[in-house]
Amino acid sequence: MVGVLYLSFTHWDGLSTPQFTGTENWSRFFGDSQVWQSTLVTGILLVGNIAVQAPISILLGVWAAGHQRNRAVLSAVFFLPLLLSTAATAIMWRQLLDPNFGLPAKVEWIFGANPLGTRSGAIACLVLVTSWQFVPFHSLLYQGAARAIPHTLYQAAAIDGAGRVRQFFHITLPQLRNTMITSTVFMVVGGLTAFDIVLLLTNGGPGTDTSILPFSMYQTAFRTYDYGYASAIASFLLLLATAASVLLTKLSGYDKMTSTLEGV
Repeated sequence: MVGVLYLSFTHWDGLSTPQFTGTENWSRFFGDSQVWQSTLVTGILLVGNIAVQAPISILLGVWAAGHQRNRAVLSAVFFLPLLLSTAATAIMWRQLLDPNFGLPAKVEWIFGANPLGTRSGAIACLVLVTSWQFVPFHSLLYQGAARAIPHTLYQAAAIDGAGRVRQFFHITLPQLRNTMITSTVFMVVGGLTAFDIVLLLTNGGPGTDTSILPFSMYQTAFRTYDYGYASAIASFLLLLATAASVLLTKLSGYDKMTSTLEGV
């Protein structure tokens, strides 16, 4: 990280000796409209992934922590996407979303003629594919946390006349607070560093509409061989991810939390 921060103040093509240029790369960075567009797209994808993954993960995790019939078999099926690499997932979904031979050609009323051909469609597809793969991971977190909730809390609530819905909102969700914050931090850091799924699914397109910060960094470094400027983007991305994680933990009070099972 120190090396990358140093390179952000140099001009380097990857072969010759880095030439110190002061704040030239950073001045260029703050005036680069493409970088700020990539930052905006990164933020949109981050918010979209959290909005989709969090509620589904909570519901699926709580359900998987129960003792329903065929729960183990269905849980294994639901968790299969987690076993696939991101590269394999992106390639598979790119074929499925092909406008000529994939799902859009069969069920156009759901996906449209070419979902990857528009900005909104491509962003929606990225959220869909990312959620499809990583919801199982977050569901595992919630499953473990839900199983740790003492059953006596539910028994007491049932005696007081609380149904399943009230038990879920007044017992389950409060007891899952720590896990929610941990899961959200994973989503934030993962969303800010995602790269391969964009490269293989949309390649930053259409145009540059889905070019996120890690993808812009890759393009700058390995397509134009401007490693100094790419290092500035990488340093900004690191600072952004760190600031987001720290801010989330501070606002949530996660660093001051004690056990939610005190007195049980």
